[in-house]
Amino acid sequence: MMTNKTTFHSARLADGRLVNIRVSGGTIEAIDSAGSPVEGSSEDLRGRLVIPGLVEGHIHLDTSFYGDEWKPHRPCTNGFDVRERVAFQADNMAKAAPMDVRARNQLELCIANGATHMRSHVMVDGSVGLKSLETILSVRDEYRDRIDIQLVAFPQNGILSSPGTPQLLDEAIRLGADLVGGLDPASFDRDVEKHLDVVFGVAEKRGVDVDIHLHDMGTLGIFEIEQICARTQALAMGGKVAISHAYGLGDVPEDLAKRTGALLARSGVAIMTNAPGDHGFPPVALLRSEGVTVFSGSDNIRDSWWPFGDGDMLSRASMIAYRSGFYTDDMLAAAFDVVTEAGARALGLEDYGIRPGARADFVVLDAPHVPQAVIEVPKPRDVYKGGRLVASNGRLV
Repeated sequence: MMTNKTTFHSARLADGRLVNIRVSGGTIEAIDSAGSPVEGSSEDLRGRLVIPGLVEGHIHLDTSFYGDEWKPHRPCTNGFDVRERVAFQADNMAKAAPMDVRARNQLELCIANGATHMRSHVMVDGSVGLKSLETILSVRDEYRDRIDIQLVAFPQNGILSSPGTPQLLDEAIRLGADLVGGLDPASFDRDVEKHLDVVFGVAEKRGVDVDIHLHDMGTLGIFEIEQICARTQALAMGGKVAISHAYGLGDVPEDLAKRTGALLARSGVAIMTNAPGDHGFPPVALLRSEGVTVFSGSDNIRDSWWPFGDGDMLSRASMIAYRSGFYTDDMLAAAFDVVTEAGARALGLEDYGIRPGARADFVVLDAPHVPQAVIEVPKPRDVYKGGRLVASNGRLV
């Protein structure tokens, strides 16, 4: 049987080379020097920069109001309070457009900006049951040819605090969720051991990965990280566990952050940060120097937690670089790695990158090299999934 072949010629790689990229059956077959013979159909990329598809490693498709009526932000009554923010969210969602409509709006925003892979957390707890997950599973299926989506069963209202949630998390995996999540085992559920018993129990039973929200600051957050690392090592789950936010890493002395980074690296636990504006966040360079996989995501886009978010992971790389004081080309490239290769490692993607044998998921944009792309965040962009153009000039095609 014949397979579709396309040669993308005059493509500029991150190292500056001009090449031809041969794609067959949705996979990169070969990368040849520019001027090599063209096989099959051809597309002229005119010397534009080709980068791997961006990895949106942490988002909430079920709770965004992007494309819906503007929802004015409501401050917490006393600083940052997760329980109060969850209550605001429930109130807002009761008045929002249908979830599937809002999820599509957000998905199309992310795809148009170059995301080819995504991990979304979806509420699964006693307050909503499996309804949100069922909706997002259906939307995921609609967009399966444009973006690969991992779904995390996320207990937004806690596990022990929300009756029936342990059973719902298990059922969510059977239904089609890819990972099991958790939320602030100490401050929200007030029992680290029992909370983690449920999370890692479902993971072990179902053979799935773990991604836990952890907002707790200071040494409390560090203690929880240590407990998560211990569970990961005990179950030989290195490379299969992520901690999202981990604010505590940015709220302790450097020597403690460094020791914790070494523990994370030994345990194979990844850290997700979106470099939020109102919190200390994990020290990206320090953690990377210890060997930790640090990846990123938009987190919330115009939802009940904050009104920001543009669905652009290249913009997120620029934000991480800015807030981290990354000025040299090497450090700007590190910020780019956080939203591409490191994200792919955290999500367990084995067929990722601009190389022979990888899936032909890439973005084409106007920049001479990666550091300038991180600084300028250029648009428009052309987005390819499996070698097929799926978005151009900010719109799906």
